[in-house]
Amino acid sequence: MNEPAAPALRGFESFREGDAGDLGSVVIEAGDVVAFASDWDPQPFHLDAEAGRASPLGGHAASGWHTASLLMRLLATRLLAGVKSMGSPGVRDLKWLKPVLVGDTLTARYTVLAVRPSATRHDRGYVDAAFEMTNQAGEPVFAMATTIIVGR
Repeated sequence: MNEPAAPALRGFESFREGDAGDLGSVVIEAGDVVAFASDWDPQPFHLDAEAGRASPLGGHAASGWHTASLLMRLLATRLLAGVKSMGSPGVRDLKWLKPVLVGDTLTARYTVLAVRPSATRHDRGYVDAAFEMTNQAGEPVFAMATTIIVGR
């Protein structure tokens, strides 16, 4: 039986400064907030709705690290899965801009800031990109910038 060929992955040459795209949306569910917080960030305002309402966050809030993880999942699924990704040297300018509350719908987008071929490794290039998540009101809640190493 012949299997269909896997789609070709995007290489470094396919990226241009100014490229932008939607990475999808995710709804913040109470059970997911509590599960993540229980394992990774067990602060009262993440673990309990009443504690969240009594906090300066104004409601049952997701951990900022949970929000970052949600962006990473959307990035991996909606962009990197179709790219000759070779990793990243790190994240810059990671910012939690507004509390993310149970019931929020977050939408993620990216913008390519710069592209540059590697000066020493001809099998790759670097794509600098900014990422932003907004809530259902269009308010920015999370932002970061990173460099993605992309194969040629």
